[in-house]
Amino acid sequence: MLTIVRKNAIVSGLLIVCLFAHAQTKHEPYIQKLDGTNLQFSMEAIPGGEFVMGSEVGGNDDEKPSHKVKISPFWMGTYEVTWDLYEPFVYKDLEASQTVDGNVDSKVDAVTRPTKPYLDMTFGMGKEGHPALAMTHYNAIQFCKWLYVRTGVFYRLPTEAEWEYACRAGSQTAYFFGDDPAQLADHAWFTSNSDAQTAPVGKKKPNAWGLYDMLGNVAEWTYDQYHADFYAQFADKVSENPIAIPTALYPHSVRGGSFESAAEDLRSAARGASDPIWKQLDPQIPKSNWWFPEAPFVGLRLVRPAVQPSHEDIMAYYDKAPIKDF
Repeated sequence: MLTIVRKNAIVSGLLIVCLFAHAQTKHEPYIQKLDGTNLQFSMEAIPGGEFVMGSEVGGNDDEKPSHKVKISPFWMGTYEVTWDLYEPFVYKDLEASQTVDGNVDSKVDAVTRPTKPYLDMTFGMGKEGHPALAMTHYNAIQFCKWLYVRTGVFYRLPTEAEWEYACRAGSQTAYFFGDDPAQLADHAWFTSNSDAQTAPVGKKKPNAWGLYDMLGNVAEWTYDQYHADFYAQFADKVSENPIAIPTALYPHSVRGGSFESAAEDLRSAARGASDPIWKQLDPQIPKSNWWFPEAPFVGLRLVRPAVQPSHEDIMAYYDKAPIKDF
């Protein structure tokens, strides 16, 4: 079972446990197509296993103590979600243009979506093949719901433990390729080589499990609330599928660093946290639940559990009311 850290989050935690309730037939890489459209994306099969999470040597305080974690198998997106897939969710008219007959199913059309942004949400960094960015944690979950309504497959954000486990891909070094940051440019877009902008996904070397851009390009949302001392409870223990259920708007955990990040912030164990300052220039009043005008460095990557919960439990995950902003 999962390790849950907030008593008032037990009900939410039960949903995560339910992710392993209904077995799928084969655990192997696949292409997910959205019927009636030309949209698709690829998923890699991540085996279950045990790893040491965090970092004792050279790590920050919030990465300690390092501790053993058991992870159940899941699938993870080969790439960060790109504008090609994300933009039809944001713009209903664009979604209609992607369909065979120009019509959008009423169930799909009923998914709550943001008001159309009136700013360039790519921040001039490019769209085709580039990672989608500047969405809130809530918006990322609603995008996953949109995919579920379209495909019948439960997609969600990774837990922080799943993310680090997938990033490491069996390694225990600072980076999944070793300890030498001089090799980072072969695997990531970051402050030294990004020219202060995103790049099309999949242009650098993947990790051992076939995942591209786990380091750099855009940082990636996880489902977890960020607690600097979260690991303390796991000292000298083996934790199974741990998660910090989000109960507050800030901070949530983000992973992987971005095109703006220094090499040390791209280590597999490095943790990041969302901040209200990301929305300080949001022109909507009240502040938007949907996107950040000043966070062009945050995106997302999809996870699918190896077993799918019931429809009722899935909708409970998607339909939590957004936490009010300040």
